[in-house]
Amino acid sequence: MEKSRKKYSIDFKIWAVKTCIEHKSVRLAAEKLRINKNSLQHWKNLFRNGKLTLYERSGPNPDRKETAGLRKEIKNIRIERDILQEGAGILHRDRRAVYQFIRENKGRFPIGKMCRVFQATPSCYYKWLKRLSSGRAAHKVFVIAEITRIYHWSQCRYGSPRIAKELSVIGIKVSRAFVAKIMMENHLRSIAKSKFRKTTNSSSKYLTAQNILEQDFKASRCNEVWVSDITYIETDEGWLYLTLVIDLFDRKVIGWSLSENLKAKETSIRAFKNAIVNRPLKSNRKLIFHSDRGTQYACLWFLSLLEGTGQITRSMSGKGNCFDNAVAESFFKTLKTELVYHNTYSTKENAKDSISGYIENFYNRHRRHSALGNLTIEEFHNQFNFS
Repeated sequence: MEKSRKKYSIDFKIWAVKTCIEHKSVRLAAEKLRINKNSLQHWKNLFRNGKLTLYERSGPNPDRKETAGLRKEIKNIRIERDILQEGAGILHRDRRAVYQFIRENKGRFPIGKMCRVFQATPSCYYKWLKRLSSGRAAHKVFVIAEITRIYHWSQCRYGSPRIAKELSVIGIKVSRAFVAKIMMENHLRSIAKSKFRKTTNSSSKYLTAQNILEQDFKASRCNEVWVSDITYIETDEGWLYLTLVIDLFDRKVIGWSLSENLKAKETSIRAFKNAIVNRPLKSNRKLIFHSDRGTQYACLWFLSLLEGTGQITRSMSGKGNCFDNAVAESFFKTLKTELVYHNTYSTKENAKDSISGYIENFYNRHRRHSALGNLTIEEFHNQFNFS
């Protein structure tokens, strides 16, 4: 059976070290005191390094320990005070507001202390946070799906401004920049527009009118200014000619015709008569009718038709200046970019059906117009309480 190791008090160790110093020999002092010389040498080293003192008997300074505890308590009280000052407004609100405060201030205050101040369970907070993250992810997936749906519904015609407006109408509030980012990430690109092309065949045989409009394309009411123009549509069976009349007030195509020749009675006259039927002129209301200098608008037959109303003043673009009739030209660009250039018309009848559907079912009813603040024509009229 091994002998138990003998334990010495601190007082004895210090006395033994002093005895060793007096004899100037560790071995002699150890023999005299009948202790192990290695232990005595160890005590001597501790004494020289200041690690063997009478203060070890009482342990750490109790005053110092108490001071540290008080400082820690004061620090915690200050943190809780700051939390209460910042979150005073949510003390009597629902648990969701408390969790929202904790999430927003987790960089400033410890989450555990905020939960304790507001008497919230940390585990419940983390469950709410997890549900919030999953809910946001699901909402983003939903918004992306709606952006994609609207993009394809418009047949790739809408860019981020019109899609953002369409989302706003159905109650989804997102910025145009967010829509643009999603479109770029999902490779959804709106159809780009091409440059102006000259389509006017002006003639000096007929009298022309001065340019009253002078590129001022604003109107304060319906039937104040109409603009008209003609463009060409290619099919496998030959050319079709589209003539349209647009009211500048709401940018609606109020009259149009598709013909197989450029005679005035099939182009400008038919489109104008359709416009009068769709948007009749009110008595004592003057109207400016603006067009280019083409023979279809300068001929005597069309001139007599306008003068017969007694309410219409003619206005014509400068020679060769397509920008004087930019609204009509812009419509043709839009039509060809969004529809014609993406279709090959085997027959004239196919082209007529396609263009008719675009004008009546999409452009006049659903398309959002930048000139109207990205509103549809119907929304624009409802905004101002027009019938």
